[in-house]
Amino acid sequence: MVNPVTDTTTTPTLSLYEFVALMALMTSLVALSIDAMLPALSQIGQALNAKDDHEAHLIVSVFFAGMAVGQLFFGPFADARGRRQTILLGLCIFVAGSLVCMQASDMQTMLVGRLIQAFGVSGPRIAALAIIRDLYVGDAMARVMSFIMMVFILVPMLAPVIGQTVLYFFSWQHIFSLFLVVAVIAGSWFFARQPETLPAARRKAFSWYQFWRSSRFIVTHMSVMGYTIAMGCIFGSFLAYLSASQTIFQEIYHTGDWFPYIFATLAFSIGLASFFNGTMVMRFGMSKLVHVALYGVITFALVFSAVIWAYSGLPPLITTLTIMFCGFFFVGILFGNLNAMAMQPLGAMAGLGAAIIGSFSSMIAVPVALFIDSFLTTTLTPIGLGFLGFFMLAWVAVKTGDKARDKAAG
Repeated sequence: MVNPVTDTTTTPTLSLYEFVALMALMTSLVALSIDAMLPALSQIGQALNAKDDHEAHLIVSVFFAGMAVGQLFFGPFADARGRRQTILLGLCIFVAGSLVCMQASDMQTMLVGRLIQAFGVSGPRIAALAIIRDLYVGDAMARVMSFIMMVFILVPMLAPVIGQTVLYFFSWQHIFSLFLVVAVIAGSWFFARQPETLPAARRKAFSWYQFWRSSRFIVTHMSVMGYTIAMGCIFGSFLAYLSASQTIFQEIYHTGDWFPYIFATLAFSIGLASFFNGTMVMRFGMSKLVHVALYGVITFALVFSAVIWAYSGLPPLITTLTIMFCGFFFVGILFGNLNAMAMQPLGAMAGLGAAIIGSFSSMIAVPVALFIDSFLTTTLTPIGLGFLGFFMLAWVAVKTGDKARDKAAG
Protein backbone atom coordinates (compact mmCIF):
# COMPACT_ATOMS: atom_id res chain seq x y z
CA MET A 1 0.00 0.00 0.00
CA VAL A 2 1.26 3.49 -0.83
CA ASN A 3 2.09 5.63 2.16
CA PRO A 4 -0.38 8.57 2.05
CA VAL A 5 2.13 10.93 3.59
CA THR A 6 5.12 10.19 1.40
CA ASP A 7 3.40 8.71 -1.68
CA THR A 8 5.85 5.80 -1.58
CA THR A 9 5.60 2.11 -0.75
CA THR A 10 8.04 2.32 2.19
CA THR A 11 7.33 4.00 5.52
CA PRO A 12 10.04 5.91 7.45
CA THR A 13 11.05 4.21 10.71
CA LEU A 14 13.44 6.82 12.13
CA SER A 15 12.39 10.24 13.35
CA LEU A 16 12.93 12.99 10.79
CA TYR A 17 15.73 14.47 12.91
CA GLU A 18 17.69 11.23 13.20
CA PHE A 19 17.09 10.36 9.55
CA VAL A 20 18.33 13.76 8.38
CA ALA A 21 21.40 13.55 10.62
CA LEU A 22 22.23 10.00 9.49
CA MET A 23 21.81 10.69 5.78
CA ALA A 24 23.78 13.92 6.13
CA LEU A 25 26.66 12.07 7.80
CA MET A 26 26.55 9.33 5.18
CA THR A 27 26.70 11.77 2.29
CA SER A 28 29.17 14.03 4.13
CA LEU A 29 31.96 11.56 3.39
CA VAL A 30 32.06 13.13 -0.08
CA ALA A 31 32.44 16.70 1.19
CA LEU A 32 34.86 15.64 3.93
CA SER A 33 37.04 13.80 1.42
CA ILE A 34 37.27 16.97 -0.65
CA ASP A 35 37.25 19.91 1.72
CA ALA A 36 39.55 18.55 4.43
CA MET A 37 42.19 18.18 1.70
CA LEU A 38 42.11 21.82 0.62
CA PRO A 39 44.60 23.27 3.16
CA ALA A 40 47.00 20.40 2.39
CA LEU A 41 47.07 20.60 -1.42
CA SER A 42 50.29 22.62 -1.65
CA GLN A 43 52.02 20.51 1.01
CA ILE A 44 50.97 17.26 -0.66
CA GLY A 45 52.01 18.61 -4.06
CA GLN A 46 55.47 19.45 -2.74
CA ALA A 47 55.83 16.12 -0.90
CA LEU A 48 54.82 14.12 -3.99
CA ASN A 49 56.73 16.28 -6.50
CA ALA A 50 53.74 17.71 -8.33
CA LYS A 51 54.68 19.60 -11.50
CA ASP A 52 52.62 22.69 -10.64
CA ASP A 53 49.53 23.93 -8.78
CA HIS A 54 47.22 22.65 -11.52
CA GLU A 55 48.44 19.09 -10.93
CA ALA A 56 47.79 19.48 -7.20
CA HIS A 57 44.26 20.63 -8.05
CA LEU A 58 43.71 17.20 -9.63
CA ILE A 59 43.59 15.75 -6.11
CA VAL A 60 40.15 17.40 -5.93
CA SER A 61 39.03 17.19 -9.57
CA VAL A 62 39.92 13.53 -10.11
CA PHE A 63 37.75 12.65 -7.13
CA PHE A 64 34.66 13.60 -9.09
CA ALA A 65 35.84 11.58 -12.08
CA GLY A 66 36.03 8.53 -9.83
CA MET A 67 32.56 9.24 -8.51
CA ALA A 68 31.19 9.45 -12.04
CA VAL A 69 32.29 5.84 -12.64
CA GLY A 70 31.41 4.62 -9.15
CA GLN A 71 27.86 5.91 -9.34
CA LEU A 72 27.22 3.99 -12.56
CA PHE A 73 28.25 0.79 -10.76
CA PHE A 74 26.50 1.38 -7.45
CA GLY A 75 23.21 2.56 -8.96
CA PRO A 76 22.28 -0.81 -10.48
CA PHE A 77 23.92 -2.56 -7.51
CA ALA A 78 21.64 -0.67 -5.09
CA ASP A 79 18.54 -1.69 -7.05
CA ALA A 80 19.66 -5.33 -7.31
CA ARG A 81 21.19 -5.99 -3.88
CA GLY A 82 19.56 -3.42 -1.64
CA ARG A 83 20.70 -0.23 0.03
CA ARG A 84 22.50 -1.79 3.00
CA GLN A 85 24.81 -4.01 0.91
CA THR A 86 25.59 -0.99 -1.27
CA ILE A 87 26.72 1.04 1.72
CA LEU A 88 28.79 -1.83 3.14
CA LEU A 89 30.67 -2.47 -0.11
CA GLY A 90 31.16 1.23 -0.78
CA LEU A 91 32.60 1.91 2.67
CA CYS A 92 35.04 -1.02 2.33
CA ILE A 93 36.33 0.32 -1.01
CA PHE A 94 36.53 3.84 0.44
CA VAL A 95 38.69 2.55 3.30
CA ALA A 96 40.98 0.75 0.83
CA GLY A 97 41.40 3.93 -1.22
CA SER A 98 42.19 5.95 1.90
CA LEU A 99 44.94 3.49 2.82
CA VAL A 100 46.45 3.78 -0.67
CA CYS A 101 46.51 7.60 -0.34
CA MET A 102 48.15 7.38 3.09
CA GLN A 103 51.00 5.31 1.64
CA ALA A 104 51.43 7.33 -1.58
CA SER A 105 55.00 8.36 -2.42
CA ASP A 106 54.26 10.03 -5.76
CA MET A 107 51.42 11.97 -7.33
CA GLN A 108 50.34 9.09 -9.60
CA THR A 109 49.74 6.79 -6.61
CA MET A 110 47.88 9.56 -4.81
CA LEU A 111 45.56 10.09 -7.78
CA VAL A 112 44.92 6.34 -8.08
CA GLY A 113 44.06 6.24 -4.38
CA ARG A 114 41.72 9.19 -4.82
CA LEU A 115 39.98 7.41 -7.70
CA ILE A 116 39.49 4.32 -5.51
CA GLN A 117 38.24 6.50 -2.65
CA ALA A 118 35.78 8.25 -4.92
CA PHE A 119 34.56 5.00 -6.45
CA GLY A 120 33.87 3.66 -2.95
CA VAL A 121 32.21 6.75 -1.52
CA SER A 122 29.76 6.63 -4.42
CA GLY A 123 28.11 3.65 -2.70
CA PRO A 124 26.98 5.52 0.44
CA ARG A 125 26.05 8.56 -1.64
CA ILE A 126 23.91 6.64 -4.13
CA ALA A 127 22.33 4.48 -1.44
CA ALA A 128 21.50 7.54 0.68
CA LEU A 129 19.80 9.29 -2.25
CA ALA A 130 17.90 6.11 -3.11
CA ILE A 131 16.79 5.69 0.52
CA ILE A 132 15.50 9.26 0.56
CA ARG A 133 13.60 8.60 -2.69
CA ASP A 134 12.30 5.31 -1.22
CA LEU A 135 10.73 7.22 1.64
CA TYR A 136 9.82 10.65 0.24
CA VAL A 137 8.71 12.16 -3.06
CA GLY A 138 8.17 15.56 -4.70
CA ASP A 139 8.24 18.66 -2.52
CA ALA A 140 8.52 16.45 0.58
CA MET A 141 11.72 14.98 -0.86
CA ALA A 142 13.02 18.47 -1.68
CA ARG A 143 12.27 19.49 1.93
CA VAL A 144 14.16 16.52 3.36
CA MET A 145 17.03 17.11 0.92
CA SER A 146 17.24 20.73 2.04
CA PHE A 147 17.40 19.80 5.73
CA ILE A 148 20.06 17.21 4.92
CA MET A 149 21.98 19.88 3.02
CA MET A 150 21.65 22.19 6.02
CA VAL A 151 23.35 19.64 8.31
CA PHE A 152 25.65 18.48 5.53
CA ILE A 153 26.93 22.02 4.97
CA LEU A 154 28.58 21.96 8.40
CA VAL A 155 31.12 19.58 6.89
CA PRO A 156 32.55 21.93 4.24
CA MET A 157 32.44 24.71 6.83
CA LEU A 158 34.46 22.74 9.38
CA ALA A 159 36.49 20.37 7.20
CA PRO A 160 39.19 22.85 6.09
CA VAL A 161 39.65 23.96 9.70
CA ILE A 162 39.91 20.32 10.78
CA GLY A 163 42.31 19.58 7.93
CA GLN A 164 44.52 22.52 8.88
CA THR A 165 44.44 21.43 12.55
CA VAL A 166 45.58 17.94 11.55
CA LEU A 167 48.41 19.49 9.52
CA TYR A 168 49.44 21.62 12.50
CA PHE A 169 49.75 18.68 14.90
CA PHE A 170 50.45 15.79 12.54
CA SER A 171 51.22 15.17 8.86
CA TRP A 172 48.97 15.28 5.80
CA GLN A 173 48.74 11.46 5.86
CA HIS A 174 46.63 11.66 9.01
CA ILE A 175 43.90 13.53 7.16
CA PHE A 176 43.18 10.12 5.63
CA SER A 177 43.13 8.62 9.14
CA LEU A 178 40.30 11.05 9.86
CA PHE A 179 38.40 9.70 6.84
CA LEU A 180 38.73 6.17 8.19
CA VAL A 181 37.33 7.15 11.60
CA VAL A 182 34.31 8.94 10.10
CA ALA A 183 33.61 6.01 7.75
CA VAL A 184 33.52 3.59 10.71
CA ILE A 185 31.21 5.88 12.71
CA ALA A 186 28.82 6.42 9.79
CA GLY A 187 28.69 2.74 8.93
CA SER A 188 28.14 1.65 12.54
CA TRP A 189 25.30 4.12 13.06
CA PHE A 190 23.62 3.21 9.78
CA PHE A 191 23.65 -0.56 10.31
CA ALA A 192 22.51 -0.20 13.92
CA ARG A 193 19.53 2.04 13.17
CA GLN A 194 18.37 2.18 9.55
CA PRO A 195 16.45 -0.84 8.16
CA GLU A 196 16.55 -1.82 4.50
CA THR A 197 14.18 0.36 2.45
CA LEU A 198 14.15 -1.82 -0.66
CA PRO A 199 12.45 -5.15 0.13
CA ALA A 200 13.63 -8.23 -1.75
CA ALA A 201 10.36 -8.35 -3.70
CA ARG A 202 11.06 -4.94 -5.21
CA ARG A 203 14.68 -5.58 -6.15
CA LYS A 204 15.69 -5.89 -9.77
CA ALA A 205 18.31 -8.48 -10.68
CA PHE A 206 21.02 -6.86 -12.77
CA SER A 207 20.97 -7.52 -16.48
CA TRP A 208 22.70 -5.62 -19.24
CA TYR A 209 19.46 -5.53 -21.18
CA GLN A 210 17.59 -3.89 -18.30
CA PHE A 211 20.54 -1.59 -17.62
CA TRP A 212 20.57 -0.27 -21.16
CA ARG A 213 16.78 -0.13 -21.31
CA SER A 214 16.55 1.87 -18.08
CA SER A 215 19.52 4.03 -19.06
CA ARG A 216 17.94 4.77 -22.41
CA PHE A 217 14.71 5.77 -20.69
CA ILE A 218 16.58 8.14 -18.38
CA VAL A 219 18.93 9.74 -20.93
CA THR A 220 16.07 10.26 -23.41
CA HIS A 221 13.77 11.73 -20.74
CA MET A 222 14.14 15.38 -21.61
CA SER A 223 13.01 16.79 -18.29
CA VAL A 224 15.39 14.53 -16.33
CA MET A 225 18.32 15.33 -18.60
CA GLY A 226 17.52 19.03 -18.73
CA TYR A 227 17.77 19.35 -14.95
CA THR A 228 20.81 17.03 -14.88
CA ILE A 229 22.71 19.10 -17.45
CA ALA A 230 21.83 22.21 -15.45
CA MET A 231 23.30 20.58 -12.32
CA GLY A 232 26.47 19.71 -14.24
CA CYS A 233 26.93 23.28 -15.48
CA ILE A 234 26.28 24.83 -12.08
CA PHE A 235 28.40 22.36 -10.16
CA GLY A 236 31.20 22.47 -12.75
CA SER A 237 31.64 26.22 -12.36
CA PHE A 238 31.41 25.83 -8.57
CA LEU A 239 33.94 22.97 -8.66
CA ALA A 240 36.35 25.26 -10.51
CA TYR A 241 36.18 27.63 -7.55
CA LEU A 242 36.36 24.73 -5.07
CA SER A 243 39.45 23.15 -6.65
CA ALA A 244 41.25 26.47 -6.87
CA SER A 245 40.04 27.97 -3.57
CA GLN A 246 43.33 27.34 -1.78
CA THR A 247 45.25 28.93 -4.65
CA ILE A 248 42.84 31.87 -4.81
CA PHE A 249 42.85 32.75 -1.13
CA GLN A 250 46.29 31.65 0.03
CA GLU A 251 48.41 32.37 -3.03
CA ILE A 252 46.57 35.18 -4.84
CA TYR A 253 45.08 36.98 -1.83
CA HIS A 254 47.77 35.81 0.64
CA THR A 255 45.32 35.10 3.46
CA GLY A 256 47.58 32.47 5.06
CA ASP A 257 46.00 30.59 7.96
CA TRP A 258 42.75 32.52 7.50
CA PHE A 259 41.87 30.41 4.45
CA PRO A 260 39.77 27.76 6.30
CA TYR A 261 37.70 30.47 8.00
CA ILE A 262 37.13 32.34 4.74
CA PHE A 263 36.11 29.08 3.09
CA ALA A 264 33.77 28.31 6.00
CA THR A 265 32.15 31.74 5.72
CA LEU A 266 31.30 31.19 2.07
CA ALA A 267 30.09 27.65 2.80
CA PHE A 268 27.82 29.11 5.49
CA SER A 269 25.98 30.99 2.74
CA ILE A 270 25.02 27.67 1.14
CA GLY A 271 23.93 26.42 4.55
CA LEU A 272 21.64 29.42 4.97
CA ALA A 273 20.20 28.73 1.53
CA SER A 274 19.49 25.13 2.44
CA PHE A 275 17.68 26.19 5.63
CA PHE A 276 15.69 28.78 3.69
CA ASN A 277 14.83 26.24 1.02
CA GLY A 278 13.77 23.63 3.57
CA THR A 279 11.29 26.05 5.13
CA MET A 280 10.01 27.54 1.85
CA VAL A 281 9.88 24.63 -0.61
CA MET A 282 6.60 23.18 0.72
CA ARG A 283 5.02 26.63 0.45
CA PHE A 284 6.23 27.74 -2.98
CA GLY A 285 7.36 24.48 -4.62
CA MET A 286 10.82 23.55 -5.85
CA SER A 287 10.24 24.67 -9.45
CA LYS A 288 9.47 28.28 -8.50
CA LEU A 289 12.45 28.44 -6.15
CA VAL A 290 14.74 27.07 -8.86
CA HIS A 291 13.65 29.78 -11.31
CA VAL A 292 14.15 32.57 -8.76
CA ALA A 293 17.57 31.15 -7.87
CA LEU A 294 18.60 30.90 -11.51
CA TYR A 295 17.96 34.60 -12.02
CA GLY A 296 19.85 35.18 -8.78
CA VAL A 297 23.00 33.30 -9.85
CA ILE A 298 23.03 34.92 -13.29
CA THR A 299 22.76 38.37 -11.66
CA PHE A 300 25.56 37.39 -9.27
CA ALA A 301 27.78 36.27 -12.15
CA LEU A 302 27.13 39.48 -14.10
CA VAL A 303 27.95 41.68 -11.10
CA PHE A 304 31.01 39.59 -10.17
CA SER A 305 32.40 39.68 -13.72
CA ALA A 306 31.85 43.43 -13.95
CA VAL A 307 33.60 44.05 -10.62
CA ILE A 308 36.51 41.81 -11.62
CA TRP A 309 36.86 43.77 -14.86
CA ALA A 310 36.66 47.10 -13.00
CA TYR A 311 39.53 46.07 -10.70
CA SER A 312 41.68 44.66 -13.54
CA GLY A 313 41.09 41.06 -12.51
CA LEU A 314 41.54 41.24 -8.73
CA PRO A 315 38.95 43.06 -6.60
CA PRO A 316 39.62 43.75 -2.90
CA LEU A 317 39.18 40.64 -0.78
CA ILE A 318 36.19 41.99 1.14
CA THR A 319 34.43 42.85 -2.14
CA THR A 320 35.04 39.37 -3.53
CA LEU A 321 33.79 37.71 -0.34
CA THR A 322 30.66 39.86 -0.17
CA ILE A 323 29.65 39.15 -3.76
CA MET A 324 30.45 35.43 -3.48
CA PHE A 325 28.51 35.11 -0.23
CA CYS A 326 25.40 36.55 -1.89
CA GLY A 327 25.85 34.47 -5.05
CA PHE A 328 26.48 31.20 -3.25
CA PHE A 329 23.16 31.61 -1.43
CA PHE A 330 21.36 31.16 -4.75
CA VAL A 331 23.69 28.30 -5.70
CA GLY A 332 22.67 26.55 -2.48
CA ILE A 333 19.00 26.77 -3.39
CA LEU A 334 19.68 25.14 -6.76
CA PHE A 335 21.64 22.08 -5.58
CA GLY A 336 18.97 20.11 -3.70
CA ASN A 337 16.00 21.26 -5.77
CA LEU A 338 17.46 20.43 -9.18
CA ASN A 339 18.42 16.97 -7.95
CA ALA A 340 14.90 16.38 -6.61
CA MET A 341 13.34 17.63 -9.87
CA ALA A 342 15.55 15.30 -11.91
CA MET A 343 14.69 12.34 -9.67
CA GLN A 344 10.94 13.06 -9.67
CA PRO A 345 9.95 10.76 -12.61
CA LEU A 346 12.30 7.93 -11.55
CA GLY A 347 10.70 6.41 -8.47
CA ALA A 348 10.65 2.91 -9.99
CA MET A 349 14.41 3.05 -10.66
CA ALA A 350 15.67 5.31 -7.88
CA GLY A 351 19.08 3.63 -7.56
CA LEU A 352 19.93 3.66 -11.25
CA GLY A 353 18.32 7.06 -11.63
CA ALA A 354 20.47 8.57 -8.87
CA ALA A 355 23.51 6.90 -10.42
CA ILE A 356 23.01 8.21 -13.94
CA ILE A 357 22.00 11.66 -12.77
CA GLY A 358 25.01 11.88 -10.46
CA SER A 359 27.41 10.35 -12.98
CA PHE A 360 26.23 12.42 -15.93
CA SER A 361 26.31 15.67 -13.98
CA SER A 362 29.85 14.81 -12.77
CA MET A 363 30.95 14.01 -16.32
CA ILE A 364 29.86 17.51 -17.25
CA ALA A 365 31.19 19.20 -14.11
CA VAL A 366 34.76 17.83 -14.13
CA PRO A 367 35.68 18.98 -17.68
CA VAL A 368 33.97 22.32 -16.99
CA ALA A 369 36.05 22.79 -13.83
CA LEU A 370 39.30 21.74 -15.52
CA PHE A 371 38.56 24.07 -18.43
CA ILE A 372 37.94 27.08 -16.18
CA ASP A 373 40.91 26.35 -13.89
CA SER A 374 43.28 25.96 -16.84
CA PHE A 375 43.01 29.73 -17.37
CA LEU A 376 43.55 30.64 -13.70
CA THR A 377 46.82 32.48 -13.09
CA THR A 378 46.90 35.60 -10.92
CA THR A 379 43.39 37.02 -11.47
CA LEU A 380 39.80 35.95 -10.88
CA THR A 381 38.70 36.63 -14.46
CA PRO A 382 38.36 32.92 -15.41
CA ILE A 383 36.25 32.23 -12.31
CA GLY A 384 33.89 35.14 -12.96
CA LEU A 385 33.46 34.41 -16.66
CA GLY A 386 33.11 30.69 -15.90
CA PHE A 387 30.25 31.40 -13.50
CA LEU A 388 28.54 33.65 -16.04
CA GLY A 389 28.84 31.35 -19.05
CA PHE A 390 27.84 28.11 -17.38
CA PHE A 391 25.07 29.61 -15.24
CA MET A 392 23.48 30.87 -18.46
CA LEU A 393 23.81 27.40 -20.00
CA ALA A 394 22.13 26.00 -16.88
CA TRP A 395 19.24 28.42 -17.38
CA VAL A 396 18.75 27.13 -20.94
CA ALA A 397 18.88 23.52 -19.72
CA VAL A 398 16.26 24.15 -17.02
CA LYS A 399 13.95 25.82 -19.53
CA THR A 400 14.33 22.77 -21.78
CA GLY A 401 13.51 20.45 -18.85
CA ASP A 402 10.48 22.56 -17.90
CA LYS A 403 9.14 22.44 -21.43
CA ALA A 404 9.45 18.64 -21.59
CA ARG A 405 7.87 18.25 -18.14
CA ASP A 406 4.91 20.47 -19.01
CA LYS A 407 4.43 18.65 -22.32
CA ALA A 408 4.37 15.28 -20.55
CA ALA A 409 1.93 16.57 -17.92
CA GLY A 410 -0.35 18.12 -20.54
